[in-house]
Amino acid sequence: MKRALLSVSDKTGLTTFAAGLAELGYSLLATGGTASLLREHGLPVEEVSHYTGSPEILQGRVKTLHPAIHGGLLARDSSDDRRELTSCGWDYLDLVVVNLYPFEATVARPGVKLEEAVEQIDIGGVAMIRAAAKNHSRVVLVCDPADYERVLGALRGNGLSSEERRALAVKGFQMTARYDRAISSYFEPAVESLDLFPVQDLRYGENPHQAARLLSWRPGGRPLGGELLSGKELSYNNLLDLDAAWRAVEGFSEPCACLIKHLSPCGMATAVTLGEAVRLARACDPVSAFGGILAVNRPLDVEAVAELQELFLEAIAAPAFPVALEKRKNCRLLAMGAVEDPPGDYRSVRGGLLWQERDPGDPAETVWQTVSQRPPSSQEQVDLAFAWRVCEHVKSNAIVLVKGQATVGIGGGQPNRVDCVRIAVQRAGERSVGSVLASDAFFPFPDSVEVAAAAGVTAVIHPGGSVRDAEVLETCDRLGLAVVLTGVRHFRH
Repeated sequence: MKRALLSVSDKTGLTTFAAGLAELGYSLLATGGTASLLREHGLPVEEVSHYTGSPEILQGRVKTLHPAIHGGLLARDSSDDRRELTSCGWDYLDLVVVNLYPFEATVARPGVKLEEAVEQIDIGGVAMIRAAAKNHSRVVLVCDPADYERVLGALRGNGLSSEERRALAVKGFQMTARYDRAISSYFEPAVESLDLFPVQDLRYGENPHQAARLLSWRPGGRPLGGELLSGKELSYNNLLDLDAAWRAVEGFSEPCACLIKHLSPCGMATAVTLGEAVRLARACDPVSAFGGILAVNRPLDVEAVAELQELFLEAIAAPAFPVALEKRKNCRLLAMGAVEDPPGDYRSVRGGLLWQERDPGDPAETVWQTVSQRPPSSQEQVDLAFAWRVCEHVKSNAIVLVKGQATVGIGGGQPNRVDCVRIAVQRAGERSVGSVLASDAFFPFPDSVEVAAAAGVTAVIHPGGSVRDAEVLETCDRLGLAVVLTGVRHFRH
């Protein structure tokens, strides 16, 4: 008779899996809490303490640390090991179901005490995972409830292949490695660690000769936490642009649309309806919109689809797609879901990594100041606020022109700010008349506001902080521009 050992902290799906094992003829062996749960569901189970002849001691700190358990896990499929194990009155353990105390979840709670954290450091579970993983040629290790159904299906069929056993063992080693890093980081926060889990290999990177893959900082990750509903596989560049587009729209409460091209918005708008937001976003720069990425923060509806007309898009990100897009067979549709972001942004540099906190927008204590002789009108105030939020997502030196809560011109990514202003007003054309301007950083010289005023811009928002702020403000007052200072920079390098 095959014997399965079960000892879990996370009991999700356990009883169904254990029942399936019992139906397959496995004898069930379990630790106290796990055994009690199985009995409650009418499953025959023997407690580990009965099997080993040693009681659980130290309030459960020692349960499975016994040679009967680890001998059964580590014994090889050889006559010598079997003879030695049998002479001790023990048997092989063929399958082990184990997961670990929730140490990470415990220490993530505000105000957790050291004593609480220490009690959530699993010892026996880690030892069993490592023993079963080491001996995976004979022992099946199941340490993730997400694998229960798949493992049970294989056992009901032809059994688990050597490759499947190895994959389950690798998952176990990854789990214990991450667990140990979490513990060491808790006791010594200065030690940085980042666990990455493969999601999928990509066709190539930025160019066809570059290999690429998508990694997640959580196991079982999906592309941007979403589900690809149709279209070709997502490429490296698609994922970068989709991420940028979704980050731009997800924080707005009103319907919002953003078109991204090469990691920078080429049109963004909010409106009463999603369709109107899409129309206004597309109108900002219809030439650049071709072949771009669209993100919307509402389920894509008929009106929004109609506004796209025949525009070719590489991909669309939305919370849902209740409307069929028959004419866009090559367009990738990504239904976005909830996902936990990593704790900051990472970028590789020669010989290491850079880390920074994500830019969450203006800090809560931020106070904007009107410093010009003419205060902005109510409509200018609304447009300045929208322009300022769009600015966060444009490559520096970011310049954004807005009218009616829709971008009409965007310039960014140039080595100097005045060129970005020229690009923005050129793209806006006549629409720059009556628009407002946001700049992600201060103006080093008055030339940028002079170009903007000549194009018809009526109000400006920027952080301030230049040694020439007074000179720039004097120029704005002379030209009749309203000026708002934020005191906060949103530089996107």
